[in-house]
Amino acid sequence: MIDLRSDTVTKPNQKMRAAMAAAEVGDDVYGEDPTVNRLEERAAEVCGKQAALFVPTGTMGNTIAIKLHTKHGEEVICDARAHVMDWELAMMAWFSGCLARPVPTLNGILTWKQIEPALRPKGPHNAPTTLISLEDTHNMGGGTVYPQHDMDEICAEAHTRGLRVHVDGARVFNASVASGTPVARIVRDADTVMFCLSKALGAPVGSMLAGSAEAIADARLYRKRLGGGMRQAGVLAAAGLVGLEDSPARLAEDHRNARLLAEGLAELPGIAVDAALVQTNIVIFDITGLGITTAEFSKRLKARGVLANGINASHMRMVTHVDVTRADCERVVGVLSEISENVSRQKSRATNEHDYTRMQAGG
Repeated sequence: MIDLRSDTVTKPNQKMRAAMAAAEVGDDVYGEDPTVNRLEERAAEVCGKQAALFVPTGTMGNTIAIKLHTKHGEEVICDARAHVMDWELAMMAWFSGCLARPVPTLNGILTWKQIEPALRPKGPHNAPTTLISLEDTHNMGGGTVYPQHDMDEICAEAHTRGLRVHVDGARVFNASVASGTPVARIVRDADTVMFCLSKALGAPVGSMLAGSAEAIADARLYRKRLGGGMRQAGVLAAAGLVGLEDSPARLAEDHRNARLLAEGLAELPGIAVDAALVQTNIVIFDITGLGITTAEFSKRLKARGVLANGINASHMRMVTHVDVTRADCERVVGVLSEISENVSRQKSRATNEHDYTRMQAGG
């Protein structure tokens, strides 16, 4: 199977497995796991922050960040299709007691001009805005990258108003490679940033939350409350260290493969995609013109050795990663072409039969 459902499906490579087997470990809840400590120090350095925390998942990292910057009964501004809003089981409400104030965007990228009208001051009739959450790259936006001037402006304007900014940087290394900007520069002015080890970086488990030393000290307590206090976690952190050091250098290959997929899709009848908008490793395309559901489309793909998921009734998503080669992507384009042509022939045949039946009835 060629698995394009997500970059979370990657398997640890041999270097990661060797590092896991040889990892020096201790009890991380006591702060005594040397491999976890090294990972946290390195993650903080890469992000340009004072400290970092190893957490089991990106959802936990985002959940903790929102809790750090808010109190119950406050509002968080985010894009209308943000991961923190649509894909994290309403943890913003469940754990932090906050309301999301979604702002619709074209491609997942918020600007200050869009954010400012949505700000709500503290008052007798409304909950105040205290946090802005940005997503870079934006998953449902198709892997779009924040222009640096927009992120800088949002952080600057937010801070002048006493607001905090969190970056859901699950795939921020993709953003870094695509823009040619170091991660530390991208998130320089953000209060916290979360990035995943288990997505673009190819590690089997884990994410990192980085911020000020004070914030991360508090985050460690919230991690424990959420059941994320792991013990000899160095066996997991070791793979994360390998991914953090080795994987960014090869992400451009994933981006090229995604563009190959998008360009191939753009040529197919019944499928709509703007290949020029594909910036990183995510391709989202519209199959409305085929006249079949995404569930049916996924079923037909699977029968031909390809795994991919729909994100709604009309749009599919494919994500390239380290375990998908260029040859795999070329094969996928062939499979997509076959499905598209088969559906088009079936529609044409049905139309001809319908026209013939009408003609006979009229005759």
